[in-house]
Amino acid sequence: MTKTVNHNLAQGARHYRKTGHIASIATSTPSPFKDLTFPLNVYAHALLLEEGKATYLHYGLFQDNQTSLQTAQQFSTDLLMARLPPPPCRILEVGVGLGTTLSLLNQRGYDVHGITPDAQQIAYIQKDLGSGASVSCHSLQDFKVQPESFDVVLLQESAQYIEPLVIFNKALDLLPLSGDLVIIDEFALKYDEAEIEGLHLLDDMAALAERFGFELVERMDLSTLAAPTLDYLLHITATHRQRLIKDLTLTDEQLTRLDESNRSYHKKYVSGHYGYALLHFRKKTVPKWRLQILAKNQAPEMFGLFKKTFHHDMTPAMWQWKYGSNSAREIGIWRDNQLIAHYGGVSRKILFFGQPQTAVQIGDVMVDTRERGTLTRKGPFFLMAATFLERYIGYGKPYLIGFGFPNERAMKVAERLGLYAEVGHMTEFSWSTRTRFPLWGTRLNLIGREQADFAATAADQCWQHMAADLQTAIIGVRDWQYLLHRYLDHPNQQYQIMLVRNRFSKYARGILVLRYDPEGCEIVDLIAPLAEIPLLITHARRLAGMHGARRVFCRITANFADYFAVAGGTQRTVNIHIPANAWSNGPSPEILKDHWWLMSGDKDFR
Repeated sequence: MTKTVNHNLAQGARHYRKTGHIASIATSTPSPFKDLTFPLNVYAHALLLEEGKATYLHYGLFQDNQTSLQTAQQFSTDLLMARLPPPPCRILEVGVGLGTTLSLLNQRGYDVHGITPDAQQIAYIQKDLGSGASVSCHSLQDFKVQPESFDVVLLQESAQYIEPLVIFNKALDLLPLSGDLVIIDEFALKYDEAEIEGLHLLDDMAALAERFGFELVERMDLSTLAAPTLDYLLHITATHRQRLIKDLTLTDEQLTRLDESNRSYHKKYVSGHYGYALLHFRKKTVPKWRLQILAKNQAPEMFGLFKKTFHHDMTPAMWQWKYGSNSAREIGIWRDNQLIAHYGGVSRKILFFGQPQTAVQIGDVMVDTRERGTLTRKGPFFLMAATFLERYIGYGKPYLIGFGFPNERAMKVAERLGLYAEVGHMTEFSWSTRTRFPLWGTRLNLIGREQADFAATAADQCWQHMAADLQTAIIGVRDWQYLLHRYLDHPNQQYQIMLVRNRFSKYARGILVLRYDPEGCEIVDLIAPLAEIPLLITHARRLAGMHGARRVFCRITANFADYFAVAGGTQRTVNIHIPANAWSNGPSPEILKDHWWLMSGDKDFR
């Protein structure tokens, strides 16, 4: 059973009492912390100036009548150590700070090794504790040892800098059954729509741990005790501002930005957005499936799963075009070192009711046929989908909203699991082709890279007019940069991009993106004021006729069907649904329902 302790029940925050002693440090003495990474050098040197020594680089937990940050920091460390099994046992400390905790653990008889990716911290520790100190310059992700090499993995204010999937995957490998994972750190307690947050959401961390086979032994809310640290830091940086600038060779602007950051954090503690917590997990089981972020060197494994699932190839060029940017996301599930499921997301700039935002398009969702039987919250699809939504989509996350194009069966499975809610569906229009009656008032220009000078201006103008008409909708940005990447840079497909403009004034009326295949001519995309849609459809029918196509068709979200219906033709519903995130906190499906503008180009990655 999880033990939960809430220290926020105390009335108001306990604040430090300012000490009357300021240590006298000779101005000629170089700071031993000068080479530490900013702002750690600031905090360490400020503590040295204020209290005569700097022992730790983490938050303190302030008790009543405490006079120093050092005392509060020691209380935090003691609290952490009280959760450890008795020595001798093997401990990995992830993020060693100044090496104080590592030294204390050694003194108490523990077999401890510390890691940090910060070479300056390693240099300081080896100078302070000796070259024989058991520390190494590694990130947790890159740290390689034999499985089950440690009994405890300890993270004291380092977890916030590490991807949670990395934390739990490495802990699974490093710990035996019943091994302990202990984290004390800052967390986000809630996200709102104001900004992307930098801290891990506490509840999501607990949920993810369970998916990895960890039992939550204890969860302590220490926010009230930790918050005064921010007041203390603001106090000592103000008190010693000039010495900090001089001794560490800083600028006034650097300290000003640091103070602003600490004030912002303090406000978030007061508002309940940020907090401080201790999490104690125990490795209870070894899960059948392992969730991991797909690394670039694992792309060939994705290609194999893709071929088995969709029966055609995902080429390296296609993968690079789709997922090669740093803004794309892929989560995989492995079983017995074999990739058996994949969930991908491609970043998309959007206008969200007229405001610039970032969405993610979900795609390449696949589960090996041998693993599809478990369509519950224990199965691979749920594990990767829920984790993706928690990590990346919603308020405070990299992407405000997500979208995709599942068929009816996939949509119903996701709805039943509570992951998605339907907010729209696609409809298809079809028209006969035309070869007669040229439109003398307008002319067409083929757009390619060689026409970039005039095409970029025309495309951006068309997009601005379209965006003005869709202030109450959600639509992916369709400017020149998008056209360039999405259509002209596509590694496999050829598209015809036509600019429609007035014959004499050369005023841009709209842009058509067409693709020809055995089914006919598809209007994959268009960029134009909504009133120009019938004109663009007429031009598409003429171009298709001249190309010998048997019909023209296009797909659009049903809520915008009326703008296409005025051009006649026939209409039918297609088995393509538009989902919204219903799992993590973000804009509700009710807000999004029937507001998406989506066409084939938004979904077409063939």
